[in-house]
Amino acid sequence: MADVVGTDDLRRGGGYALQVTAVAACYFAAGRLGLMRQLVVDGAVVTPVWPPTGLAVACLLLFGMRSWPGIALGALLVVMSISPIQPAVIGTLVGNTAAPVCAYYLLCRVGFRTDLARLRDGFALVFLGALTAMLVSATAGAGLLVLTGKLATDGFWLVWSTWYVGDAMGVLIVTPVLLVLWRVHRLPRTPRWKEAVGLAVVAGSVIPFATRSDVSLLFLVYPLVIWAALRFQLAGSMLCAALASVMATVAATDQIGPFERMSRIEVMVKLQAFNGAMALTALLLSAVITEQLHTRRSVEQACRELVEVLEHLTAGESVQGRSPLDTGDRGSREGRDQSHSG
Repeated sequence: MADVVGTDDLRRGGGYALQVTAVAACYFAAGRLGLMRQLVVDGAVVTPVWPPTGLAVACLLLFGMRSWPGIALGALLVVMSISPIQPAVIGTLVGNTAAPVCAYYLLCRVGFRTDLARLRDGFALVFLGALTAMLVSATAGAGLLVLTGKLATDGFWLVWSTWYVGDAMGVLIVTPVLLVLWRVHRLPRTPRWKEAVGLAVVAGSVIPFATRSDVSLLFLVYPLVIWAALRFQLAGSMLCAALASVMATVAATDQIGPFERMSRIEVMVKLQAFNGAMALTALLLSAVITEQLHTRRSVEQACRELVEVLEHLTAGESVQGRSPLDTGDRGSREGRDQSHSG
């Protein structure tokens, strides 16, 4: 019996180690992907969208607090790939790990559901998971740069704001996409596959054109996001928003299209305003539509059940109402038959 228990513990330990390793590897890959598109602000390297933060929040929501060592290990690997280990780096690691953990606890406190089927879930992810929890990582990162002398005091707020918005955008854009992909096998198959293909073709044509055109045509993305949200809810709207964010980030870091002839600060402001407005539109609109669909289905189900109950009650009353009349009719018919025979 002891051997069996020891084997089970070993398997559980091996599975947990594999999970931590997988989370760390995914975090590192997301970090390297994010570093491919970066901007230098007052000597500090920042990214318009930091995907590892969104990945970390999604892992915590899906696997629980058991995944935090993988997040810390992945953050360490990302930092080691770009700079040597220093005291400021340790503080950055703590901030990058603590911020997703704070987001996880805040979301759990309000009963967050990973299907994002309620408007309250969308608001919670925006205001608690992104805008509140990411204050931790931005403050720790920018503050330690100032304390170690790598950043001038007057540049604190600029670096802090870009750091903060990059982490928040990672949560707003990456986390919903990962939650959708995790549940893709549970999603009902849509009969509108032709419309889905048409939307994909239109989005694949319009979004690159809008983000690379010299004329400012970024507003063309919003009808596509609204179309995707109305017809395909969260899966459609967030995938469309993710594609638009990637294409806009590429154009911004290359300073082409609507971002041409702008300073680094102006590029960051315009890009983050676009990404933020688009992510909020996609997330909240799809949450509203999904909640309304669930409410309508619940009402329809309640109406069907009420009709069934009324039918049963009506059938029962009919049987009880016919029984005495039928008996009286049979008695009267028998009396008439006897009188005729007499």
